[in-house]
Amino acid sequence: MKHLLSTEKIQPPITRRAFLETTTIAGAGVMLKTAAGGISNVEVQRKPNIVYIFSDQQRAKATGYDGNPDVITPNLDKLAGESINFRNTISVCPVCTPYRASLMTGRYPTTTGMFLNDLHLPTNELCIPEIFRNAGYDTAYIGKWHLDGYGRDTYIPPERRQGWSYWKVAECDHNNHRSHYYTEASNERRYWEGYDAFAQTKDAQQYILDHSDTVKPFLLMVSYGPPHPASPEAPEAYSALYTQEQIALPPNVPRDKQAEARRHLHHYYAHCTAIDHCAGQLIQTIKDAGIEEDTIFVFTSDHGGMLLSHGLPYEWKQVAWDESARVPFLLRYPAVHANDGRVIETPLNTPDILPTLLGLANIPIPDTVEGEDLSTVIIEGTEIQNRAVLYMSIAPFVGQGEPYRALRTRQYTYVRSLEGPSHLFDDLQDPFQMNNLIGKAEYETLSQELDTELQKQLDIIGDDFRPPQSYIAKWGYHVDEEGAIPYRPPVEPQGPGLNAI
Repeated sequence: MKHLLSTEKIQPPITRRAFLETTTIAGAGVMLKTAAGGISNVEVQRKPNIVYIFSDQQRAKATGYDGNPDVITPNLDKLAGESINFRNTISVCPVCTPYRASLMTGRYPTTTGMFLNDLHLPTNELCIPEIFRNAGYDTAYIGKWHLDGYGRDTYIPPERRQGWSYWKVAECDHNNHRSHYYTEASNERRYWEGYDAFAQTKDAQQYILDHSDTVKPFLLMVSYGPPHPASPEAPEAYSALYTQEQIALPPNVPRDKQAEARRHLHHYYAHCTAIDHCAGQLIQTIKDAGIEEDTIFVFTSDHGGMLLSHGLPYEWKQVAWDESARVPFLLRYPAVHANDGRVIETPLNTPDILPTLLGLANIPIPDTVEGEDLSTVIIEGTEIQNRAVLYMSIAPFVGQGEPYRALRTRQYTYVRSLEGPSHLFDDLQDPFQMNNLIGKAEYETLSQELDTELQKQLDIIGDDFRPPQSYIAKWGYHVDEEGAIPYRPPVEPQGPGLNAI
């Protein structure tokens, strides 16, 4: 059935309690409780399916369509030509758990307390699957979770799954050729066959086919482990596509780091190409199932990684540089934009993703959500001029840089440290961020304007930008000598509500 964009008006934010009291699908229409408690029998068009896939630690520059001459991503390059390409998409706190918590809730890490890896996301947080289930969706999650906090190998029971129904998940496992998962209500540890991203894709393909002709729409998320640097070698066929000598390094890799960078990029790009294959397989399955018009397809990543750019260690993220914070974000929804690709310069932040998907599906946005709905940018094709998005590192761990608060606009990156303004880059003229404009007289006014906007956004979310230990103490966390939450057995779970004082 071809999806027609509903003319039902998008409602303003509602409270969490009111949202959870909204009721169910009746045939192809939705029955919603009104604010006064009555029932509204408003028939709406079938809501879109959503297939949201994201890789782990894939920076925006690790795609061919973003201008990288080395990495081989033909499926994503084709997808970019048919999608809304938010080229200034930023990871709100570029490391795994904080991004994932923000994606699930539409909230900032300083609000939720989810600013370190391996924390437990409270079950009382209103999350994506709960919202979509209450709007009549089936929900499914496959792959890496990293939001449970009870240990990376531990079984996650249904009551800690935040409302996901179909579930084939591991908390965290980067042994991609023998990674584990749990499913249903069983604590039996199972293993993906072969390279896990391929097996997870196959499982997602079957889910799509099984749900392609049902009355209820579905929300499917697939979280891949690669190309995270902790991954072992990619399948040989993908590694063989690259030779270290032919990799043309970005100009911000210092000369004395270039040999090391080529070794890591060989490994990294091979995984990127394998993930590209997975994306292509899922896109084809959606087409084969006859639900292409009716499905929102998103490809993105949780954060990027440095890989020796600016001389920083290959495994580093958390920092404010483009390689760490900017991620790919392609959204394809033929019912809205046909197959016409479009580059969007308006910045998109992690907390904006949930409300934007809700806007596209005409689902009310709960008042817990802090991000902004950018669905009109997609539907109307209009840019939001002068938009700036806030990102941060609150308590960096394992020695990965210093805390900061930063802004990204369509042209500039501005960073403030605890000591004051630290970096300003013109990302259009200087895409590899090699010319810091802080301290240059001709940019003083711009720097002040961006700092004022940064402070305005910090005030909105109630963040007064204090040293890391202040936030750790506020939430009652106990960290190890590297400032990290311990995750090796025996694990004492930590998280907001478990430790807050």
